[in-house]
Amino acid sequence: MEYKRILTVQDISCVGQCSLTVALPILSACGLETAILPSAVLSTHTAGFPGYTFRDLTEDMPAVISHWKKEKIKFSAVYTGYLGNAKQIAILKDAFTGILTEGGKQIVDPAMADNGKLYSGFNMAFVEEMKKLVSSADIILPNITEAALLTGLEYREQYDESYINRLTSALHALGVPIVILTGVGYDSGFSGVIVSENGETNYYRHKKINRVCHGTGDVFAAAFTGAYLSGKSSFHSSVIAADYTVNCIQYTVSDTEHWYGVKFEPLLPDLIEKLK
Repeated sequence: MEYKRILTVQDISCVGQCSLTVALPILSACGLETAILPSAVLSTHTAGFPGYTFRDLTEDMPAVISHWKKEKIKFSAVYTGYLGNAKQIAILKDAFTGILTEGGKQIVDPAMADNGKLYSGFNMAFVEEMKKLVSSADIILPNITEAALLTGLEYREQYDESYINRLTSALHALGVPIVILTGVGYDSGFSGVIVSENGETNYYRHKKINRVCHGTGDVFAAAFTGAYLSGKSSFHSSVIAADYTVNCIQYTVSDTEHWYGVKFEPLLPDLIEKLK
């Protein structure tokens, strides 16, 4: 396999098993040289840890990117996760063309909402900027809430295949070649992933575990990206990432004190084996 260098852009939540503390080890385990561009540094993630510290790194990002360009450092892919504000989106959109190798991939997880609501601190102005980043991406990995916000379609808790097809079609209309739509469940007790590419849609159904686990979207996105850049198809990468994420939840669910994330590290050998 070709040795590739990937850049991932998201925050560092120092404790909490999400964002860069998830993406960096998973991408590295997938055999990718992984560079990072932190968007912010937090003492913990923001869900369940009161009094967390926060330092915004927006003003540092242009100088970092400028240094890379000066040194002629380029990346086979850029994968973006949680971004703290609209200005960061504008910085990245302008930077992508100068730091990607020829044919390099732009993978965007538009991490901004779930369960019908935007995350705290985001508004519709942020959504409009995220649309611009999404429109330049090769692959996006939204959940249903994010897909509805990006397309302007209504959010539904109850839906059928017709609604999901409308969402994916509207996302393609933004200019996205490959749409990976997560959290799609038609049956009780199951969830799944829609993969829409080249006019073809495939669905992978997996078991749904009824426990809120922080950081699982980051686990899925990082595992998908690692598998895809390892040469797997978009659908096969989605299957690998979904199975790995579910296994991480199952491995963690019996430990009631481990509420802040999933124990993904002990299962990294299983992910590596799937990529062989």
